Amino acid sequence: MRSNSVLQQTRRRFLAGVAGTLAFTVLPFASRAASAANDKMRIGVVGSGNVGGTLGSVWVKAGHEVMFSSLHIENDRALAAKLGPNAQAGTPREAAAFGQVLLISVPYRALPDVGKELAELLKRKIVIDTCNPFVSRDGEIATWAREKGAGLASAELLPGARIVRTFNAISAARMGEAHQEPGRIGMPIASDDADAIAVTSPLI
Repeated sequence: MRSNSVLQQTRRRFLAGVAGTLAFTVLPFASRAASAANDKMRIGVVGSGNVGGTLGSVWVKAGHEVMFSSLHIENDRALAAKLGPNAQAGTPREAAAFGQVLLISVPYRALPDVGKELAELLKRKIVIDTCNPFVSRDGEIATWAREKGAGLASAELLPGARIVRTFNAISAARMGEAHQEPGRIGMPIASDDADAIAVTSPLI
């Protein structure tokens, strides 16, 4: 019994610390579907692989305008052609300029280059950061980011952006299916910017 009490106290202290530094909530997918349906957005996607391509496709089908970008623009053009008139392809700079909101979904080791290439376009832009640092894939920068905290590390690598950390807790396949099961799947979302949370939440 004593160990359970200590565990509960430790957990309460941890959650209090999180609440003190981040606006954090768990939102069920599609719980804001009605709001999102009435508030269409332009979304730029930098990194249209498994996560970026899946989320962008769902958003296009929900009526948002999405510009896909990556290192392989031919793949982006093929995806946009398949999705119809609300989808288009461009360079990362074009996607960053196009989007009211920017989704960045690249290997963590690529974030420094993304931050440099898009520097002036990121100022005050709401940036959805899905990037998780994996040491086995990303090397030393992942070790640094995990020690610092991924959200704080991303804010340093993408200076001036209004970072929202989300879409990094479940697989891309589940993200693509979640809107079919409203209220059945939750997604963590974290930021120190309440307005950015409010804009991003309907997209979740």
